[in-house]
Amino acid sequence: MTESLPTSTLTEGITAMAVHEPSHRSSGLHLLSFRRIRNASPSESAASTLSDTHTARAYVLASLRLLTGFVFLWAFLDKTFGLGYATSSGKGWIDGGSPTKGFLSGVAAGPMESTFHDWAGAAWADWLFMLGLLGIGVALIAGVALRFAAVVGTLMMALMWVAEWPPAQHLSDGSPSMSTNPFAEYHVVYAVVLIALAAASAGDTLGLGRLWAKLPLVRRSPWLR
Repeated sequence: MTESLPTSTLTEGITAMAVHEPSHRSSGLHLLSFRRIRNASPSESAASTLSDTHTARAYVLASLRLLTGFVFLWAFLDKTFGLGYATSSGKGWIDGGSPTKGFLSGVAAGPMESTFHDWAGAAWADWLFMLGLLGIGVALIAGVALRFAAVVGTLMMALMWVAEWPPAQHLSDGSPSMSTNPFAEYHVVYAVVLIALAAASAGDTLGLGRLWAKLPLVRRSPWLR
């Protein structure tokens, strides 16, 4: 036979349940509300994702810009001072060597073979080539004048492509050209990279592109952007 609880005890228990139950329900409602708030605006979530993607893309392009700029700037420094990489020590431009003679005199294929031989070692060719390397390298690293750098760089890469003439399977002396692709070699890739960096305004991130664009001269001449 069970012992019945006093009426007062039952009343206190019911009252305690009534007091505590709403708090549990309230917690559940708050959790549900949080979930609804978090998932209530797909447009905001999409905007956040788009912003993150845009930021990541900007930094990737900026990194590509800096690396490409270093390629051009290093070529200028090595050919000027003979740092022992592509140009041997003591044979740099500053030592009286010619940055174009070795390359252009070695052209052995293509429709401009004889023309390049005539240009090899010419003072004007050396100056234009070296100023091009320096200008493109500095522009890319600083993030300024990317459109101008893209035009000059594309012209330079086009001339170097013609000098190497990838479509040729054999050189003028009959030996194999060692060309691995009749069109898409590294000069074409560099040209496309330069154009892409300029089109994407890659100098705005990790560069001086935004400040450069505010200059009065650049505002009047957008091609300098």
